[in-house]
Amino acid sequence: VQLQASGGGLVQAGGSLRLSCAASGRTNSGAAMGWFRQAPGKEREFVAAISGSGGATYYADSVKGRFTISRDNAKNTVYLQMNSLKPEDTAVYYCAARKLRSELRSSSNEYDYWGQGTQVTVSS
Repeated sequence: VQLQASGGGLVQAGGSLRLSCAASGRTNSGAAMGWFRQAPGKEREFVAAISGSGGATYYADSVKGRFTISRDNAKNTVYLQMNSLKPEDTAVYYCAARKLRSELRSSSNEYDYWGQGTQVTVSS
């Protein structure tokens, strides 16, 4: 499975961006997927996760109410809509997929496949 993240960029505080993550190869639409981010000098942290059906989602407290994760299994794509962006949201954002399991997890160790990352920069 290959994951290709896109949609990052430079935006002013309060603005919005939508990230996309396209999966290819032997994908499993029933598996959970997630977004993580890593800011300079910091560890990678969980942002959001979504179940295989898209019916269940899970967010980090820091983004709850501002970010929305969704997926289109017909397109093998997961999205992260980011609104009301803050400078502290600046990071490289990575999408990730579990190989078989559908349960939502916030630990990066639970994910088997990773995209290459897309830079999000929020200016104040």
